[in-house]
Amino acid sequence: MAQTTSPTLEQIHALLAAKGYALSEPGPGLLRIQDVDSGISVQAVLETDILFMSLTCMVVPAAKITPTVMGIMLAASNGISTSHFQISSAANDEIAVTLNNFCKLQDMGPSDEDDILSCVSFLLADVIHARDLIAADLQ
Repeated sequence: MAQTTSPTLEQIHALLAAKGYALSEPGPGLLRIQDVDSGISVQAVLETDILFMSLTCMVVPAAKITPTVMGIMLAASNGISTSHFQISSAANDEIAVTLNNFCKLQDMGPSDEDDILSCVSFLLADVIHARDLIAADLQ
């Protein structure tokens, strides 16, 4: 059996740059992917062969994350079927609402490249819908 090598952040960087994304590496093992048209940025980290991606939808006062808003984020019918919400504490008693996705990579062949590009595009589309979905209930 031939031994395969793990995918690298450099390979992912090169793929996304070739597809027109603006990229930077703000820290070790961290990749910032920016859609140049919308300005929306996705953070990515590669752990062994899994590429985790996350982007912040919004940061709101903690009191705004009500059971109604949580219900909307968790509903199977909310239209966000390719990403998942996560909330975490932020500064000044605020909550960061993020959308997250991941893909398991194998050999950085065409299938992996398609998975990476799909993951990024799903997050970019989902964040627009997510902001519209919960913004009205955050007022």
